[in-house]
Amino acid sequence: MPTPILRKERLIPGKTSKLVLHAPEIAAKARPGHFVMLRMSPEGERIPLTIADTDASRGEITIVYLVLGKSTALLEALEAGDSILDVCGPLGRPTKIEKVGTVICVGGGTGIAAMHHIAKGHARAGNHVVAVIGAREKSLLLFEKELMGFVNELVVCTDDGSYGRKGLVTEPLKERLEAGGVGEVVAVGPVPMMAAVAEVTRPFGVATTVSLNPIMVDGIGMCGACRVSVGGKTKFACVDGPEFDGHQVDFPELRRRLAAFREQEAESYDRYRKEQPHGN
Repeated sequence: MPTPILRKERLIPGKTSKLVLHAPEIAAKARPGHFVMLRMSPEGERIPLTIADTDASRGEITIVYLVLGKSTALLEALEAGDSILDVCGPLGRPTKIEKVGTVICVGGGTGIAAMHHIAKGHARAGNHVVAVIGAREKSLLLFEKELMGFVNELVVCTDDGSYGRKGLVTEPLKERLEAGGVGEVVAVGPVPMMAAVAEVTRPFGVATTVSLNPIMVDGIGMCGACRVSVGGKTKFACVDGPEFDGHQVDFPELRRRLAAFREQEAESYDRYRKEQPHGN
């Protein structure tokens, strides 16, 4: 069923946007960690996007996406007032949220949006939430203002030092772990970042949850495209995840599977751009 776009905000023009959708049934059931599958045309692929926020009273969900290929470019072409062909969800298992004391939520790139919903859930559960977010530079940083509204501590890192602390998110994370008293770490972002976070927390023995983003086709466990190896066993991110124990994930395998169709994805995106009236 077509899902109306109520509002659109270009967070990073040409690269990343936020959409608020009117999806009351999804908003009523969605919990932190859930995702939806979107399709822009009858012949188009379905793409999974983690729900960044919900407002059940208004029947709204928020999604944030990075324009990476043809499908996200088609999504970016839509504006407030348009509709997405179909939105399926909420899918996946919700984040396991318990009162554990201090929780460090680490987010990188577009993953900060998904981390935002999880951090909000931990805050509502009464945990002391420390948010550590990072980007290559200040202009690429997302959801800082939103996180400031409810987290207890916020640390911002940029690779080039243009804002906040210069360096990677793993550096303040390690320092905070050394201070002690951390009950859990949650990481959402690029695969190398999540792998690095898991390696930083491993010596401390702190439970570490990561949200995986493998290639996904149907989102309901039928196709098997999103299989990942966790603790030596095959899991399916759509029905067993998308969140898993970061210390058990086979990250090198995940990176290889994510790269499997990169050449075809690039060709499709390039052909799409050439077909556009402006040619880019």
